[in-house]
Amino acid sequence: MRNIENASIMVVDDTPENLTLMQFMLEAKGYNVIAFISSLEALAEASKAPPDLFILDVTMPEMDGFELCEKIKANAEMCDIPVIFISGLSNDEEKVRGFSRGGVDYVTKPFKVGEVLARVKTHLGLRFMQRELVRHSMHLEELVQEKIHEISDAQLATIIALATLAESRDDTTGRHIERTQDFCRALAEQLRKKPKYAHEIDDAFVNNIYFAAPLHDIGKVGIPDSILLKPGKLTSEEFIVMKGHVTIGMKTLESIRQRYPDNVYLNMGIQLTSYHHEKWDGSGYPEGLAKTSIPLCARIMALADVYDALRSRRPYKPPFTHEVACNIIFDSSGSHFDPDVVEAFKEIHDYLLCIRDKLHDCSDTLEV
Repeated sequence: MRNIENASIMVVDDTPENLTLMQFMLEAKGYNVIAFISSLEALAEASKAPPDLFILDVTMPEMDGFELCEKIKANAEMCDIPVIFISGLSNDEEKVRGFSRGGVDYVTKPFKVGEVLARVKTHLGLRFMQRELVRHSMHLEELVQEKIHEISDAQLATIIALATLAESRDDTTGRHIERTQDFCRALAEQLRKKPKYAHEIDDAFVNNIYFAAPLHDIGKVGIPDSILLKPGKLTSEEFIVMKGHVTIGMKTLESIRQRYPDNVYLNMGIQLTSYHHEKWDGSGYPEGLAKTSIPLCARIMALADVYDALRSRRPYKPPFTHEVACNIIFDSSGSHFDPDVVEAFKEIHDYLLCIRDKLHDCSDTLEV
């Protein structure tokens, strides 16, 4: 299996001198370079053995780089392969044209070797990261299919086992699943006391959110360790991959729901998984939902999840005290969180503190 260090790069340029220079430069870094003067020959070879990345000259006689890129993107087996254009044409119109045809980058001649190598490394890194994400996603679906093929309302242990599997890859999360279950139930029960929610929250809702809550981060199984366990701040590209855990979890659970459409925990679990990173003001992800367009169970889960994260040690931060965590949540009312859920939290925060202390992690020595 190829990795980024020996990735294959197809370079297409009708100028032999440029082709030789590019080939020498890339091979010096360990890449496997397939060089072509003819764009037609390059397309034929790529169709048989797709590379990991294309570098295309724009101006070529048989088929220019933009046309070649279109052909590449029209092929189902090559449509995800990144294409970098290199050209002496430097006007903005040509660059926009390149991006519109499916290119990911555009380098103007005469180019600097360091710049080209840096861009190649960046796009190969994203390409291999994407592959790893797909591989993890496929593995996750296999795990879910295996574990949940006989799912029923009575098989709650299986659901919790799957969620624990997701959490187990991050050894800093400890008893996160148990705590967020209890937080969600307590918040739902408190909201139920308010007339506004008397008809929306019943015994079934409280029971369902308790048993569905463990599914909220199951998609993290599909996130590479290099990102999930990174001790420092994520780059913007890494954060995009991290946010993908929502889509991974949602798609995996949706595929199971097709065969078990009436499973109440699974249905609520999909809502929790899909929308617990949405924010009341619409600035969350993945869909930018706002206010009551976010399912109530997800609005409850969002606060429970953040409270536990604030109170827990992470590779990038110490645990916060209960008082600090409460103030952060209070200040986020109407922006991150549903004001009604924050009000319920205010009314029972001492009880949630008791839950947190009872189910604490040994590593979470509080720091002021």
